[in-house]
Amino acid sequence: ESIRTLVLDEYDKSLEVGFEEEMKEILNALPTTKNKVLTSATQQNSIPAFVKLKNPAILNFSQKGTAELKLKTVISPDKDKLETLVELLSHIGNHPGIIFCNFKESIERVSEFLVDHQIIHGVFHGGMEQMDRERALIKFRNGTHQLLVATDLASRGIDIPELKFIIHYHLPLKSHEFTHRNGRTARMNSEGTAYVLKWKNESLPDFIKNAELEDLTKAPTPSATGWKTLYVTGGRRDKISKGDIAGLFLKQGKLKPEQLGLIELKQDCAFVAVASDSVKKLLPLVNDYKLKTKKVRVSVIR
Repeated sequence: ESIRTLVLDEYDKSLEVGFEEEMKEILNALPTTKNKVLTSATQQNSIPAFVKLKNPAILNFSQKGTAELKLKTVISPDKDKLETLVELLSHIGNHPGIIFCNFKESIERVSEFLVDHQIIHGVFHGGMEQMDRERALIKFRNGTHQLLVATDLASRGIDIPELKFIIHYHLPLKSHEFTHRNGRTARMNSEGTAYVLKWKNESLPDFIKNAELEDLTKAPTPSATGWKTLYVTGGRRDKISKGDIAGLFLKQGKLKPEQLGLIELKQDCAFVAVASDSVKKLLPLVNDYKLKTKKVRVSVIR
């Protein structure tokens, strides 16, 4: 009854994947809203009638800022492009980025190939359980993984850090998918590169233009990041704060400040990045330790 403003973020994607009834339910449950804001990076759909917008105003911020996206094409002699993908990752070096595939089955194949080449990474697609997707993003945000192999589910609407690059392992099927993928890098005032990985006999779609050809240099494959993610069985609901967890790991766990990374606190748990070489000594010192009124368990997220 007290809500006056409703924001529907990525409204066009919500409609595209079949959430029209859920959107209607939200709107019907909020009859007192005065302002309705619908946002998207690309406007592919007209505003649906059930939103009942009166005197709508369109605000376009797409031309603002000084983001500098570089668009480059990498040619693969082989149709499956896996060898060229590894060469490209080696060429780029140790930087955070996303490899986009069109299908979850392709992600599994790409992931297996990267594992064979000892390239540490996470995966993210709609066929995963929500908990597994969330943990993949947590490990990506805190630096445990620098690479994420993902479908277009990761192209918008999720909280991920600033990226140095993205790779189109598969060419996007539509122009707005290309836009959203590229939008994960070169955000705001930063630089970033979108690499289009193309089989030599493959034609680029019309919406991919002015892509500079990139010659790959021989380099070692990307190394592991040196971080692990630990799971703590206590969170906000237990009155535990980030400071409590930091104190536990630094004092009781005897970590040096540089060995403690990002702490993400949830309602019922927490995720903590720590230096890989400290984990073995750390776990016995912090496991079953009492934080506030709760004895917490600490384990490694695999």
